Amino acid sequence: MIIVLKPEATQAEVDHIMEKIRERGLSPHLSTGQERRVIGVIGDERTIQNVPLAIFPGVESVTPILAPYKLVSREFRKDNTIVTVGDGVAIGGRLIPVMAGPCAVETKMQVTSVAQAVKKSGARVLRGGAFKPRTSPYAFQGLAEEGLQFLAEAKKATGLPIITEVVDSRDIDLVAQYADVLQIGARNMQNFRLLTDVGKQRKPVLLKRGMSATIKEFLLSAEYIMAGGNHQVIFCERGIRTFEQLARNTLDLSAVPLIQKLSHLPVVVDPSHATGRWDLVAPMARAAIAAGADGLLVEVHGNPEEALCDGEESLTPPKFAEMMDSLRKIAQAVGREI
Repeated sequence: MIIVLKPEATQAEVDHIMEKIRERGLSPHLSTGQERRVIGVIGDERTIQNVPLAIFPGVESVTPILAPYKLVSREFRKDNTIVTVGDGVAIGGRLIPVMAGPCAVETKMQVTSVAQAVKKSGARVLRGGAFKPRTSPYAFQGLAEEGLQFLAEAKKATGLPIITEVVDSRDIDLVAQYADVLQIGARNMQNFRLLTDVGKQRKPVLLKRGMSATIKEFLLSAEYIMAGGNHQVIFCERGIRTFEQLARNTLDLSAVPLIQKLSHLPVVVDPSHATGRWDLVAPMARAAIAAGADGLLVEVHGNPEEALCDGEESLTPPKFAEMMDSLRKIAQAVGREI
C-alpha cells in the first residue's frame, strides 16, 4: 500500500507511522518526490488491515498498490527517479549519458586508451567487464580483480566513473570498491540471491533484462533490489531472444516507453548486445533515443579484430565518434542532450 503524507507532516509523525508498520512485520520505504512524500508498505498487508492508518497524524490518504511490483511502480513514486553516478552524471533527466568501453578489460593500456577516446567523443561513463560470465566455459572469463584495477587506472586518467558487472554475491564488496555502478547481467536477472545482496549496498545498480524475460518479470527483479533498501536502480533493455537468427537478439524498443509508463526508474538501452553486429549499433542507438531512452551502453574496442570478447559488436573509436555526432541531433530533436 501507499501512505501519502500531508505536506506539514513532522518527522516525529513519520517515525511513528513507520514504527507501527514495522511492529506488524512489514517493511516501510519512505520516498520524497517534488510534490509529496509517501511511505510504501511491503509485505503481507493483511497484517495491517485493521490498523486505521488513515487517521494517524500526518497521513493524507492510504491507497493499495495493485501491481505486484510495489516500490518500482509509478503508484509508489509519480516523479521520475534520477540516479546519480560518480560525481554528478545524472541518469533519468534531460541528459542522455552514453556509457562506453570494451566488453572485456584485457590490458591496462587497452582500457585506458579506449577510455580516453570515448571521453573525447562525449561518453560520460566508462564500461568494461572484469568478470565475464560466458556461454562456453572455455571462453575468456575476464581478469577479475586485476581487471578492476585496470579500470581504476583508466578512471584516474580520465575522470570517467565506472560501470562493471558483478556475477557472484561473494564479489559484491570487491567490485563495489572500484565500481561506481554495479551491473547485473542478463543471465543473472533472476538470480534472486544476487539481487537481494546488491540491494543491501548503496551504489547504483544497472539491471539488464533477461534474454527471455517478460516486462513484468523484469520489473519484479528490480523490486528485489529495491526491497533490500537500494532505490538507485537503472533498467537496461538489451534485446530478447526470438526466432530471428541474423541478429544476436531482437531489440525491444517498445520496452522503453512501456517501462517508463509503469515505473519511475530510468531505462537505458544496450544496442551492442541487442544486435551483436557493429553495423547495427548506431542505427539502434539513434532509435533508442527517439524512443525515449535515458542512456546508452555501447561497446568500443581499439582493435575489434583482436578483441577477446564480442569484437563483432564493438565500434572502433572513430566509428563511436561518428555515432555520437549523429546522436546529438536526435537528442536535440526530442528536447534532450547527450
